[in-house]
Amino acid sequence: MKEVFSIILVLLFTVISTVNSCPPSDRAALLAFKAALHEPYLGIFKSWTGTDCCHNWYGISCDPESQRVADINLRGESEDPIFERAQRTGFMTGVISPEICKLTRLSSITLADWKGITGEIPKCIATLPFLRILDLIGNKISGEIPSDIGRLQRLTVLNVADNQISGRIPPSLTNLSSLMHLDLRNNKISGPIPRRFGRLKMLSRALLSGNQISGPIPVSVSQIYRLADLDVSMNKISGVIPPSLGKMAVLATLNLDCNKITGTIPTTLLISAIGNLNLSRNALEGKIPDVFGPRSYFTVIDLSHNKFTGPIPRSLSAASYIGHLDLSYNHLCGRIPAGAPFDHLEASSFLYNDCLCGKPLKAC
Repeated sequence: MKEVFSIILVLLFTVISTVNSCPPSDRAALLAFKAALHEPYLGIFKSWTGTDCCHNWYGISCDPESQRVADINLRGESEDPIFERAQRTGFMTGVISPEICKLTRLSSITLADWKGITGEIPKCIATLPFLRILDLIGNKISGEIPSDIGRLQRLTVLNVADNQISGRIPPSLTNLSSLMHLDLRNNKISGPIPRRFGRLKMLSRALLSGNQISGPIPVSVSQIYRLADLDVSMNKISGVIPPSLGKMAVLATLNLDCNKITGTIPTTLLISAIGNLNLSRNALEGKIPDVFGPRSYFTVIDLSHNKFTGPIPRSLSAASYIGHLDLSYNHLCGRIPAGAPFDHLEASSFLYNDCLCGKPLKAC
C-alpha cells in the first residue's frame, strides 16, 4: 500500500511540475535563439538548463497563468551582480534567430547594448501579436525595419538606436497606434519621414537623429498631442519649419540642428512650450522675430551657423528665462542689448557675425 501511495505522489508531483513549467516548444525556441548567439565573458546562458525555462533562466520570465514565455530581457549594460563580478560590460556576437517568433506570447524583447550582434531584425517579429517592447539598441544590426512592423498594434516602445539599420522608415510604422517611444538614432536610415507620421497619436518621444533622412518635416507631426521631444538633428531634412510645431501643447524639446532647413523662424516657436530649441547649422535666414515675452522660457536656444540678418531682438530681455543662447556664425548687426539675459552670456554666443558690438564684445 505504501508503494502505491508513493507512486501516486510521484505522479502528482510530475503533473504539477509539468503544469508549472514552460511548454517544450517554448524551451526549444529559446535554445535555438541561444544557439545563434555567443556570449563569451559573463556566462549569462549557463542558467539556461533543465526543462523549466520559466524558472531561473537568466533574463526570461513567463506569464503566470499560461506559463508561456512572455519576456526576454537581456541587457549588456546592467547593475546586475553578474556584471559586477565580471567587472565589465557585456559583449555578444551572433544573430537574432527567427526561431524567436515561435514564442507567440512574447510581450517584450530586450536585447540591448551587446555591441556585437549582427544580422537583420527577423521579419517574422511583426507577427507577434502581444509584443509591447522591442529594444535592440547598441548592437550592429543591419538590414531594414520590417516593412509590416505596423501590424504590432500593442507596441509601445520601438528602440533600434545605435545600430547599422538602413532603408526607409516603413509607411506601415504609422499604424502603430499604441507607440509611445520611437528611437531610431544613429543608423543609416534614408528617405523621408512618412507623410502620415501624425497618426502616431500616443507618441511622446520621436528620436530620429544621426541618420540620412531627407525631405521636409511633415505638417502632420503637429497633430501628435502628446509629443514632448522631437529630435531629427544630423540628417538631410530640407524645406521650411512648419509653424504649427510652435502650437503643440507639450512639445518641450525641438532639435533640428545639422540639416538643410531653409526659410525663416516661425514666430510660434519663440512663444511656445518649447524650452530646448536647437536650429543651428541650417540655412535659415531673415530676421530673428522680435516676439519674445513672458511665455518664452528657454534652457537652451541655439540659432548659430545660419544666415540670420538684422539686430538681436530687444524683446529677448522680456523672456522669463534664457539659459544658454548662441547666435554665433550669422550675419547679425547692431548693439547687443544690455541687461538680462545678455549680462551672463559669454562672447562666444555672439562671435562671427557681421557687425555686432557692445558687451561682451568690443564697444560700439
